[in-house]
Amino acid sequence: MLKKIFSGVQPTGNLHLGNYLGAIKNFVELNNNKENKCIFCVVDLHAITVKQNPNDLRDNIRETVATFVASGIDPKKSIIFNQSRVSAHSEAAWILSCTAKTGWLSRMTQFKEKAGKDKEKASVGLYSYPVLMAADILLYDSTHVPVGDDQKQHLELCRDIALKFNNDFGVDDFFKLPEPLIQKEFSRIMSLKDGKKKMSKSDLSDFSRINLTDSKDQIVNKIKKAKTDTLPMPSNKNELDNRDEVKNLIGIYTILTNSSLEKVLNDFSGKNFSEFKENLSQALVDKIYPISNEIKRLLSEKDFLDNILDDGYNRANEIASKKIKKIHEIVGF
Repeated sequence: MLKKIFSGVQPTGNLHLGNYLGAIKNFVELNNNKENKCIFCVVDLHAITVKQNPNDLRDNIRETVATFVASGIDPKKSIIFNQSRVSAHSEAAWILSCTAKTGWLSRMTQFKEKAGKDKEKASVGLYSYPVLMAADILLYDSTHVPVGDDQKQHLELCRDIALKFNNDFGVDDFFKLPEPLIQKEFSRIMSLKDGKKKMSKSDLSDFSRINLTDSKDQIVNKIKKAKTDTLPMPSNKNELDNRDEVKNLIGIYTILTNSSLEKVLNDFSGKNFSEFKENLSQALVDKIYPISNEIKRLLSEKDFLDNILDDGYNRANEIASKKIKKIHEIVGF
């Protein structure tokens, strides 16, 4: 059965290991499956929920596309485009915001996390962006959406909005109810300095993350300095309890090497962290360094990246414009 898959990445610039292992690596696998029809969106409208430098934003859009392609996504097989060029996204978001309920949005935990203590100063866009996310997904009749634990709530909201719209206007199955593609264990990559915090470009310390553009020496040095503890490597899952930093590093290694947690624990049981870190560093260099070189090469070819975005826009807009036209007819425009 053909799966129509939609997912997006914000063009924040300086993408890191958390972005790659948490999303992009999975995108590549989905892209390579012949039974999948994938749309990968650079969600620049979502990015402006916080203040952006316009020139940096334009560069970051290209960098995100370069990262997709360098990682192995084929822009001829999958659609790659930036959200703001397809006006149906903004239009559908407004219409769906008139369907969604404020009570639903007020329960979104990510808004509370991103807005921080002073919610009164957060933008309306930050509050309502889950509705835009729903519009992104529903415009393409997506059947499946890759989600991590922190995004399940947003997909549930998307399904609620779709169902209410269908019921309100008496159009059964007009909006498809997308199913989650649950990410694998350890898909949420944490800081190298604090295993309780998600890896983030906003962290003041560059040693908290592996950037996808890091050199070999930078990768090795960051892993050497990554926080662990004084105990030896664990031998079973129970020994990972309350060892967040250790669990994070082992999780990174299992994903990079396509190994099971049990195998990794068995291979390194009781050994010193220095030996494990050497193996982790090599795995990272083998996987990330070629991507880093390819990103840098592609960024020097702006016309090539812009052509990918132009082609993606044409293909995405053809689909979305038909859907928004039908939405107009249903609503009464």
